[in-house]
Amino acid sequence: MDADVEVFEAHRAHLIRIGYRITGSLADAEDAVQEAWLRLAALDDVSRAEIRDERAWLTTVVGRLCLDRLRSAAARRERYVGPWLPEPLITTGDSDDPLTTVVRDEGVRMAAMVVLEKLSPPQRVAFVLHDALALPFAQIADVLGCSEAAARQHATRARRIVAEADPPSRARAQTAEVGALITRFAEAISRADGPALLAVLHPEAVWVNDSDGRTKAARRTILGAEKVTRLILGLLERYGPAFTQGWVPVVVNGEAGFLTPSYGDTGPGVTAVSIRDGRISGIYSVLNPEKLERLPT
Repeated sequence: MDADVEVFEAHRAHLIRIGYRITGSLADAEDAVQEAWLRLAALDDVSRAEIRDERAWLTTVVGRLCLDRLRSAAARRERYVGPWLPEPLITTGDSDDPLTTVVRDEGVRMAAMVVLEKLSPPQRVAFVLHDALALPFAQIADVLGCSEAAARQHATRARRIVAEADPPSRARAQTAEVGALITRFAEAISRADGPALLAVLHPEAVWVNDSDGRTKAARRTILGAEKVTRLILGLLERYGPAFTQGWVPVVVNGEAGFLTPSYGDTGPGVTAVSIRDGRISGIYSVLNPEKLERLPT
């Protein structure tokens, strides 16, 4: 048992990362990882001895469990009000923060996670397990319960969709360039300066709000720098200085972001910012209270 615990702990962050990328939910990822541990611990000596690679075995189990969760979530997401975003991962930068290792993965940045929502459950699992982890298609087929050729086809289609979406690369929150851009963005908002906002926003910038209709927020994705600017100026006109008061810079999914307090008829939220070509290309605001239960206090 002690040996199993040691093996499991060595792979926990890897397994959480897989579960989160497949489901977009830290809670689902943690549940799947816990179930994988219970299954490992329940094996008899003969079955345990047949496992040649614990990491591969655990990865397969977590992949199957997360595929089941993803399929069961499909119906719920069809009833979801407005855009759906993954649960935000806020890290402190401390070496003992259990999520620090998870967010090192380039694939967990918010823009990349949003693209994965365009994939079917089998495509998403095949893409994560093969392109991100280089698992052989024979093992992926075992997870999906299909032929190796079908697993390869799922991964190929997923790869094409992701390539066409072309999510921006991660902009590390701690760099001076990113910090300066976020400062310019915040200052432009505080001054209600439309031209300054247009200068820091990428022409194809998007703003996505995830609220599930539980708090006041735009229920459609806002596309283009001009429309995003108009939305910001409209919020400033509606809420006044309260709109920007109390914003706290944080690292969200490994990128720059901020916490926002409640104001008016809008509850607290977490916003992640993506950057392309030196400008803000994506603003992803999670406002659904169910996804904010892990906010730092």
